[in-house]
Amino acid sequence: MDLTTNITVAVIALAVTALLGFLIIPALRRLKYGQTILDIGPAWHKDTKQGTPTMGGVMFIIGSLAAFGAGLAILWGKGFIDLAEFTGRIYFFRSVSGMLMALFFAFVGFLDDYIKVRKKRNEGLTANQKIILQIMIIAAYFTARVISGDTSTVISFPFLGQLDLWYFYYVVMGLAILYLVNAVNLTDGLDGLCGSVTLIYCAVFMVICSVLNFTELSVLATAVAGACLGFLIWNFHPAKVFMGDTGSMFLGGIVCALGIGAGAEVIMIIAAAVYIWEALTVVIQVVYFKLTKGKRLFKMTPIHHSFEISGWKETRIVLLFTVIALIAGVCAILLTRGM
Repeated sequence: MDLTTNITVAVIALAVTALLGFLIIPALRRLKYGQTILDIGPAWHKDTKQGTPTMGGVMFIIGSLAAFGAGLAILWGKGFIDLAEFTGRIYFFRSVSGMLMALFFAFVGFLDDYIKVRKKRNEGLTANQKIILQIMIIAAYFTARVISGDTSTVISFPFLGQLDLWYFYYVVMGLAILYLVNAVNLTDGLDGLCGSVTLIYCAVFMVICSVLNFTELSVLATAVAGACLGFLIWNFHPAKVFMGDTGSMFLGGIVCALGIGAGAEVIMIIAAAVYIWEALTVVIQVVYFKLTKGKRLFKMTPIHHSFEISGWKETRIVLLFTVIALIAGVCAILLTRGM
């Protein structure tokens, strides 16, 4: 894949997303789609963030779609896409089905956001409702892959070899998707945090997919990276708009689509270290709380709130987490050499 295609896709995603802010943010204000802050978060968030327009994730969803479509058109024109070849079809369908999976996750997030803003409460869909819908989406994603002829159940371990999980692959990867989508959602708790970490993650997979010659997946990664950058113009502290569950669940779907689509499941786990860390602290906190009958191991979870309560500024926390994501991403790229 040539560099000019990557640059073109990134610029389209950045421009479309950034310009949409001038239209969508005022529209969200007119509709009074303001964020209702969770009671379990830091108390001062209600004073500084309450009422900020939410569901802004539609900005980078549209930007990603526009750039992804343009990128595929460019690849087709240059002869990079060959649907007559089996391998060519596989990675084309993996990129398209990955985008569709992310869009369906975004729809679940939209339902959650819509209930919150219409009911003026901090809870939308119940946890069980979300999980059931997410499992249905995951099942549809793997079913589509199998129907397209993509039946590989092999996981590659860099420098170690491969392991065929057979049908257990779908269970293991299904649970991985379920965890990561909700982990990305939990990471969206500070201005610019989820967008910055996901920008790094997508940039990393843009490099990985280019190295592995997965051109369509590289376009997908580039499109979402550019869209995240365009969104951050509006979402950096102090945020003028939040992505909402609409946006965070879309990004969660993309995170999984890139890692699993590239056949880099193990590398995906390394590159997604920040998301995994954030969700893991929540799990640990809940288990510890129950075992000790009311004691807490962390000041507050997800872990970024612990840093807040300790006196760290949002911008400093975002910078730290972004650097961690970058370090994890570099490690992931280096491990690609062992695939």
